[in-house]
Amino acid sequence: MNFATIFALGTALTVLFAANPALADDDDDDSALISVSATGSATSTPDIARLNLSVQREAKTARSALDANNKAMTEILKSLRESGIEERDLQTSNFNIQPRYQHFKSSSGPRKPPKLVGYIVTNSLMVRVRDLKKLGAILDKSVSLGVNSGGGIAFSTEHPAPVIEQARTNAMVNAIGKAKTLTEAAGVKLGRIVEISETNRQPPRPRAMARMESAMASDAAVPIASGENSYSVTINVKWELDQ
Repeated sequence: MNFATIFALGTALTVLFAANPALADDDDDDSALISVSATGSATSTPDIARLNLSVQREAKTARSALDANNKAMTEILKSLRESGIEERDLQTSNFNIQPRYQHFKSSSGPRKPPKLVGYIVTNSLMVRVRDLKKLGAILDKSVSLGVNSGGGIAFSTEHPAPVIEQARTNAMVNAIGKAKTLTEAAGVKLGRIVEISETNRQPPRPRAMARMESAMASDAAVPIASGENSYSVTINVKWELDQ
């Protein structure tokens, strides 16, 4: 084979591959894909509650306000321990000493400077209650012993892993169902799964507690409704299409 023949053959092959790029690279992945996002949820009955109980006392001096606050908080801690709350479930979450000033209004002339009239001491306690049957009585007793401020109450599941796993399973079932609906409408079939990713997991939201003042007006235990918690998981799944 002479040089002219070899050159002509090479030119012909170049033209052939240019016209058929699939022949030039058999490893290129030209598979059609479908990507679906789906969310699954699962519920559980709460078995633990978190409370934020605060004692706030005011006096003319910081020492007096602190002594009054310490006395009330000591009684509250004693009562909580007697109710079966363990030491691991009691944690000081905030302590604050704040001066209180009286401000004067002036219609004319220079305004008088604020006058220090006292101090406010706040001591906040985070409490985990594992026996929810005692929750209402604990709230009532705490208010009776001096709790006069507080944040909220949040119900949760101490070991949520099985519930979250069920939410993941439900999310996958929903993703498969959605993908089948789409492919059947398009007249194609699902191939193999090429990618699965989890994009979002939502913990249950804490439920707000009624203000402490409402409990102070009654001698009965505070009525509590724990309801249930819902956990959500969102996943993305990608399939090849079998056309």
